[in-house]
Amino acid sequence: MDINNIPAEKFQFATRTDLYHDSKFETKPVSYFQGAFRRFCKNKGAVVGGVVIAVLVLFAIIAPFFTPFQPAYYDMVYAYVTPKTNLFANSNIDFWDGCREKNTSKIGYLKDLALAKETGREVIKNGEYTISEDGSNYSYRYDTYYGVGFGKYKIISPEEYNDIQRYQNETGRQVLYPVVKFSDRPTLEKNKYDANIYYKLENANASTVRPKLDKNGEIIPNYWKYEASEFGGLMAEYDSLRIEGENGIEEDGKQYYYVYGRKVDGGIEVRAEYYEYYIYQHNEVLKDGIKEPLFLFGTTQTGKDIFACLAYGARFSFIFATVVAIANFIVGVIWGSISGYFGGKIDLFMERIAEILGAIPTIIVITLLKYHMGTASQVLVLFIAFFLTGWIGMAGRTRMQFYRFKNQEYVLAARTLGARDARIMFKHIFPNGLGTIVTSFALVIPGMIYSETSFTYLGIINLEAGNITSVGTLIAAGQQSIMANAGYVAFFPCMFLVLMMLSFNLFGNGLRDAFNPSLRGTED
Repeated sequence: MDINNIPAEKFQFATRTDLYHDSKFETKPVSYFQGAFRRFCKNKGAVVGGVVIAVLVLFAIIAPFFTPFQPAYYDMVYAYVTPKTNLFANSNIDFWDGCREKNTSKIGYLKDLALAKETGREVIKNGEYTISEDGSNYSYRYDTYYGVGFGKYKIISPEEYNDIQRYQNETGRQVLYPVVKFSDRPTLEKNKYDANIYYKLENANASTVRPKLDKNGEIIPNYWKYEASEFGGLMAEYDSLRIEGENGIEEDGKQYYYVYGRKVDGGIEVRAEYYEYYIYQHNEVLKDGIKEPLFLFGTTQTGKDIFACLAYGARFSFIFATVVAIANFIVGVIWGSISGYFGGKIDLFMERIAEILGAIPTIIVITLLKYHMGTASQVLVLFIAFFLTGWIGMAGRTRMQFYRFKNQEYVLAARTLGARDARIMFKHIFPNGLGTIVTSFALVIPGMIYSETSFTYLGIINLEAGNITSVGTLIAAGQQSIMANAGYVAFFPCMFLVLMMLSFNLFGNGLRDAFNPSLRGTED
């Protein structure tokens, strides 16, 4: 049809019902932050990273309330005990049970067997062991908590001796065991005060003592004992003590009492099983809330609880890094926005100052601060060192964003309409560069934690004061523990650091995409 010569009959009057209008939008307007949240949620890696960060932060906040131990706590007797939880302690599962694989000679096996027989504890888990073909090596699961046994002979005061007797009578828990007469002990000094040797020996003069077995292959006890008629009388030796109410034993028709203490200079020498003595000390004497020796993540070479140290160290790291990051963010954004927006001589002057400060290595700053601040808190030294140069990176990114957007059309339009510099800077330019800036802020936190961990790991900063500790200190302790076959000391703090760094990187990338204005509308 020729559109220039349309016949008149083709034209008709339109009615009101034939008119079409734009339909009303049914959807609600989406704000900038709502859109950012939707874009963030579509990034699965960022969501997973955020969840892991939330778990780590909750661990740092909540975990210290669920452990009676403090970073300042230590017990050298329980050094390098393995992780243990009651969930697996009494099961047949060889996991998190407080045991480790032990390979030893027959003499070592007999010593552990003797300890298990005397105390009634599973020093050898389930009593199961394997022997090598040549019979020289015994392998079994060794309980690191019960295996401590008695340690050395302990000297306590008469008052504590009587209090332990009271505790034993009230609770039925045995702390003190019969002692061995001084003249019947091994000859060498290193074995003479070993309280785990309560049995008769094949050769008391040997360097490596071997238990003497009866005809049935059983260990023969060598307890110090007296006839009941002699004990407490003129015939009893002056330095022997027995437990009040002890009924004694009957041998060959005679009644005997065991000796549970020997009077020495400074107190009473006793054999105290350390597991029970530990419970007595913390429940009856110290009353510090520690019910029993149970370390969820094990202990370090100094007997510090790894779970408590990691929880308190993580809490300190998050709080410290967040405070430093916020301070650096505020200073860096203000500095960078002024420098990037005004440019020229102002930018040149401000950049030279930033470059001079940025050229100073952090380790030199920390060293100088430690030298001049003397006895000041190590935390304050670390904060000042990170703050002096930490804002420079944030200032550089902010400056770059302002240079990128300050000559855009909408900025020129706002300036033409009479908008003030402050409004243009923080209303029009800053929101458009917020994606990169926020991403940088999110990555500053793990960067600060990593730097703080590095300095404490190297020993440049020592945060071992009171209830403050660091993840780096634990990793340093873990490095030494590898030679002691205690890799778990390094595993837990290293796993925390790895998860934190990966999660923050994923989370930061998600924030960058979420706050990118050019991606607005792509979430639909």
